[in-house]
Amino acid sequence: MELSARRQPPTVRLRRLAAELRGLRTGAGLTREEVSEQTGINPATLYRIETAKVRPQRRTLMAMLDTYGVTDEDKRSELIALSRQAAQLGWLQAYESELPELYTTYISFKAEARSVRNYESLFVPGLLQTESYAREVIRAGLPLATEEDIRARVEARLQRQESLRKKGPIRLWAILDEAVLHRQVGSAEVTTGQLETLVASAAQPHITLQVIPFASGAHAGMPGSFVVMDFPDPADPALVYIDSMAGDLFLEREADVRRFAVTFEHLQATALDPSSSIKAIEAQINKIKEKGGAG
Repeated sequence: MELSARRQPPTVRLRRLAAELRGLRTGAGLTREEVSEQTGINPATLYRIETAKVRPQRRTLMAMLDTYGVTDEDKRSELIALSRQAAQLGWLQAYESELPELYTTYISFKAEARSVRNYESLFVPGLLQTESYAREVIRAGLPLATEEDIRARVEARLQRQESLRKKGPIRLWAILDEAVLHRQVGSAEVTTGQLETLVASAAQPHITLQVIPFASGAHAGMPGSFVVMDFPDPADPALVYIDSMAGDLFLEREADVRRFAVTFEHLQATALDPSSSIKAIEAQINKIKEKGGAG
């Protein structure tokens, strides 16, 4: 008897293409059955394409785009390139627009993730940022950005926080270097408001927060921040996301994901336990208020 081939896990590009095509179909107000009637594409094939189980052939993709009314040549070229490169692992792209394609990809993956492990060495994780803190971080980090660029990014950041408030929220485990607590972002009021939000957020059962104290010395997270995302479907392997000045990087090779997962485990062991971490944050809040900087 011939053994069935093991299905190749979907790559970042294939997942992104599937999400784009689902969005275009629903945006056009069409069901899969209606698309099938108009294009002759089997509904089962449409389902497999939209769930990143297969890569569409070029003629199939073109028929779908025509049916969805996608006339913008840049958009069509982008999706064709995604399909053509769908088998490639990893993805790096420099910042090029108001909301770079890779950043929107990150947002969509984070919304679909079952759990997120996030280490941050310099700022509060985006999922836990207040609006005023996020605005100051984005303005400082993108000195050439216009006010409209900043507004769009702040809105996008706040929108993806809905994944923590929805029914069946994602599980967030965040680890912060103590430097995050001491760096004043914006005014003292903005900083204390953000730290108070961290304390309140950590009280939720699906959020775990730890702080790595300065006293721990050198640790495994010093090379930089990263995010590990895990997904509900076992067929969808975990992804690593790294945001840098060079651009947004996705890592999906098993060895790379494992390396960052092990690094996160080391950071969990190095950090204060959750209860002691909250006490450290509260102590910093009180310190700022005692100086008369906020309150």
